[in-house]
Amino acid sequence: MIRYLILFFLIITGNLFSQVKKSVSELQRLYIIGNDICKSEKKEHFCKAFQLYRNKEFDSCYVYSNRALDYVTSTNEKDILFYIQGVSAINKKILKKALDNFSNISEKSSFENLKNLKLGWLNLNLKKYDKAKSYYLDWIKNSSKQDIVLSKDAYHNLALCYMHDKDFSNAKKYFNEEYNLIEKEDTLANIRFKMGLANVYYEQYLDDDAIPLFIEAYEQAKKFSNLELKKNSTENMAYVEKDRKHFDKSVSYFIETIKWKDSIWNRDRIWELTERDKKLALTQKESEIALQNEKLKRQKVVQKGLLFGASGLLIFLALLGFFYKKLQNQNSLITKQKEDLDIANNTKNYLFSVVSHDLRSPMNTIKYQHEQLKKHIATNNLEGIRDANNTAITVTESTSHLLNNVLHWSLEQSNQMVFNDKESPLKPVLEHVLFDYENLIEANDVSIETNYIKNALVKIDKESIKIVLRNLLDNAVKYMNGKGKISIEMGIDDKDFAYISIQDTGIGITNERLEKINALQDVSIDKINRSEGVGLGLILCQMLVKKNKGILLFESKPNQGTKVIIQLPCVS
Repeated sequence: MIRYLILFFLIITGNLFSQVKKSVSELQRLYIIGNDICKSEKKEHFCKAFQLYRNKEFDSCYVYSNRALDYVTSTNEKDILFYIQGVSAINKKILKKALDNFSNISEKSSFENLKNLKLGWLNLNLKKYDKAKSYYLDWIKNSSKQDIVLSKDAYHNLALCYMHDKDFSNAKKYFNEEYNLIEKEDTLANIRFKMGLANVYYEQYLDDDAIPLFIEAYEQAKKFSNLELKKNSTENMAYVEKDRKHFDKSVSYFIETIKWKDSIWNRDRIWELTERDKKLALTQKESEIALQNEKLKRQKVVQKGLLFGASGLLIFLALLGFFYKKLQNQNSLITKQKEDLDIANNTKNYLFSVVSHDLRSPMNTIKYQHEQLKKHIATNNLEGIRDANNTAITVTESTSHLLNNVLHWSLEQSNQMVFNDKESPLKPVLEHVLFDYENLIEANDVSIETNYIKNALVKIDKESIKIVLRNLLDNAVKYMNGKGKISIEMGIDDKDFAYISIQDTGIGITNERLEKINALQDVSIDKINRSEGVGLGLILCQMLVKKNKGILLFESKPNQGTKVIIQLPCVS
């Protein structure tokens, strides 16, 4: 599986370069034919589509070329329109439509070889490897190979096709053909070749030959400016080290991969904001043009009379107000999107810190307990085996609980958590959670006392309340510090609120930290400082109780235990 993933990254890496290369000679021929048609004949739709393609306005070109096909008659015109629409479809990532476009180009067109390259690339990306091979082989057979860049791309992609079919002999052959055309200073091509040849060896489990090439490609990519190349070479190393059971190295490479992914995301985001600024500038320019036109109209109207002049002035003011309001709305939208992006980024960073910080300790504990268990088994120490097993169960439950919190938080933040509030008695919800915790309680030598003073009918989402109760019970067990007791009481207070109180005999909470925990009722995750010791579980509890229109309160003193109270409005 890992080796397949590395091959997948190689295909992506190869496509990064091959899809942007063009045949200079044949493309020049296409431009010459297109320009001649526009100069000699009045082909409005054809020339509009052709000009949009030359200006790289691919969205508009895609639409206009489709319209122009209804008006043209000559083979040359149709071939050019099919080609430019195919290129536009590739840029719009409509690969199957692009495949249809290039397939419709006549067999004896003036750019037959260029067509074969495009069809080879499309079939490779659509995973139709046999068809891709046939087009690339046709290109190798019929092209003059004067364009070294095109030749390198063709050999590289053909090698990828053979590699996917496990024909490693031919894959290596065409990678070597590519290598013969690569100049020493062509870093981009050298990295791509090394990654390709490394995969040929790696797929054959010749790791001694493959891994040095992966490392060379990675080291060269680090010094190169292409972010996608840095990400893919680093991700390759992560999977290679994972396959070699070097998990520490693999994790470090995965962390570096995430850094490059973030850099790519930031780069694309900057590009989007730049494009948006361009559109705003264009809108402003159009507003200025409209303003200037209005002034000219006003001058003409003034000459005809005061009445027409007044009318023109009113139109001018209305237009000015419209464009100003439109510009204000666009600026407000950009500001809101930036704020949302900052919040989402802070949330992501917080979740990463929770997972990286809170998983390290339990993993080390589980590892230690396994080692202790092994020793106790060797000495037939049944008491030690039981203690080590109970500790491992506790840590595993806590770790599973952490991962569930991350999952529930992610679902809630993406509006995927189902929230279904119905009228339900509160007692069965509490009893169901306590039943699930019997094994964990027994393993930690903790006793539970329940006092159901009065059952209550509340309108709640039962699953979210269960999540809150599990979090609170887990914390009570976690901070018990040895044997202890948990007292649970349920009833209705004098304000017609149903309540559940959970009191433990644990280590308690300092006054400073208690203030921070109770303050969570009005604080969002993007303003939480991880260093202040506030965990994701407590934030999730506050959020879910609040969503159920309830209140969550904490009472505690150091070394005197903690009491947590959940208040939920009763159904009248």
